[in-house]
Amino acid sequence: MNLPNKLTILRVIMVPFFIWAFLKEEYLIAMLVFCLASVTDALDGQIARKRNLVTNFGKIMDPLADKILVYSALCLFLQIDIIKGWMLIVILAREFIVAGMRTVAASEGRVLAAGMSGKLKTVLQMVGVIIMMLGLAMPEQSGILIVGSLIFFASIIMAVYSGCEYVFKNRDVFSM
Repeated sequence: MNLPNKLTILRVIMVPFFIWAFLKEEYLIAMLVFCLASVTDALDGQIARKRNLVTNFGKIMDPLADKILVYSALCLFLQIDIIKGWMLIVILAREFIVAGMRTVAASEGRVLAAGMSGKLKTVLQMVGVIIMMLGLAMPEQSGILIVGSLIFFASIIMAVYSGCEYVFKNRDVFSM
């Protein structure tokens, strides 16, 4: 297994530690674990492209690892009423559509890689989560939570846009 794929697996392994810290209300520790896991996302892609180590495993597991990390945070935010249920539903609906298309394509031997708008959506989600956790860690600075929420809301808009773009670019999957 190459280094980028190991970093992807490490990101998944870090999720329970993030969840544990969050549930213990150690928001600063949770934020640091989340940040470190997010850095592995940037590193694995850079290393894979630079060293020509792009694999089908990485194309599939890298976005899945991102989702496991980000959506665990969103579920925790939902639990403490930092986000609303409809927000998570919109994001998950986009992900189920994309995952369904990838599954159909994979059954025909095709791998549909993530597009740039989907990557931007993920970055906005990660940055929004990090800033919102910083706001939880520093409740006396209420503006931080508001900024994080605005960035997260932008990620919802990008989720809808990137989902529509993905469906349009890969619409031939529907005729398989």
